[in-house]
Amino acid sequence: MKDLICIIPVSNFNDSKTRLSPLLSQDERKELLKAMLKDIINEVRSHVYDIVLVSNDDEVFEYANDLGISFHKEKDYDDNKLNNALIDAIKTVKLNYDDLDILVIPSDIPLINSNHVISAHESTADLVISPSRGGGTNLLCFNSDFDFTPLFGQMSYFRHVEEAYTMGMDVNVIESFYLSLDVNTKEDLGEILLHAVSTNTYEYLSKLNISVKSSHGQERLDVKRNDE
Repeated sequence: MKDLICIIPVSNFNDSKTRLSPLLSQDERKELLKAMLKDIINEVRSHVYDIVLVSNDDEVFEYANDLGISFHKEKDYDDNKLNNALIDAIKTVKLNYDDLDILVIPSDIPLINSNHVISAHESTADLVISPSRGGGTNLLCFNSDFDFTPLFGQMSYFRHVEEAYTMGMDVNVIESFYLSLDVNTKEDLGEILLHAVSTNTYEYLSKLNISVKSSHGQERLDVKRNDE
């Protein structure tokens, strides 16, 4: 079996999760992202040869050092920053390692577990992919013998699958509620509080006195801070 390298793109800590700004301060959003990264790395670390955080933020570099994992400095791109940064990181990884599979996951899926990583790596398919709830991509694992190009963005799941078929790759889809949950909204935080009791993310949100209960309104969950 080929070695597996995990690449995780990370936004600047100070600019993270702005959609949560009505509920969380800038510092709280930063600490939330750190907690999610720690959960992801804890689940992934023992099943991969290396983990590489990709960012242009010096604080992310320091955090990678604290966690004992690798870091790839993102260059300044005029457009399509995420995909260009990933393409550059993938090229660097291929130069440093031979005969490998590449796993790309976002930094905000704290419900990922080791079984997801094992299933992706042990699959005989050339590409393993898992969709987010909004049609994005929350796991991408591919054989580096193929010159596969990340296409993250709106409805990226469908574009990734189309690209794979165009290249003649076999595709395996992992359908998982836990993988589909990326954290961007108040309701997403509610799902974490319901389903991620043993995680660093759950522990951090609990310290912020955030509660969740069922709702019969427009949103399925009512998420709020109890000190509001």
